[in-house]
Amino acid sequence: MLLACLPRPLGRVLDLGSGGGRLLSLVKLARPQAEAAAVDFSRTMLEQLRERFGADPNVQIVAHDLDQALPSLGTFDAVVSSFAIHHLRHERKRALYAEIYKLLTPGGVFCNLEHVASPTEELHRRFLAELAVPPGEEDPSNKLLDLETQLNWLREIGFKDVDCHWKWLELALMAGTKPAS
Repeated sequence: MLLACLPRPLGRVLDLGSGGGRLLSLVKLARPQAEAAAVDFSRTMLEQLRERFGADPNVQIVAHDLDQALPSLGTFDAVVSSFAIHHLRHERKRALYAEIYKLLTPGGVFCNLEHVASPTEELHRRFLAELAVPPGEEDPSNKLLDLETQLNWLREIGFKDVDCHWKWLELALMAGTKPAS
């Protein structure tokens, strides 16, 4: 679903919180001509990114902690992220969304496949049960925020066509486009 949201052609893509590069690999398979920047802060993940993309001159690997303002990387036709931004404080999430907006070319797309907060405690318990995660054993680094708040932030920042394109319990794909003019 995320790949279907990407613009054609796709000149440059930024992957935030790349981890080992799984999402970027899928993007590169779908749009092999795209240049990419992969951002992560974990030494282990950066090593995996270098192993996976080190031979690809069209992939730049950037060591950076998303808790800090994004470094100067140029502009992008798409910014993607997969299960990374939910680890940030809520204020930083919103600030990051604004930074992403500024990095996008007109008509560029932001796609965030993310872990979001359930609207009720019962739905949260159901999500944990579906993943066989016992209560109290959740990832303590999660800072979950509801989907609607995040969609509204994207609209307030200036994104258009903001929507949730897919959702299963606490997992959601949200996307928005920077207006062309």
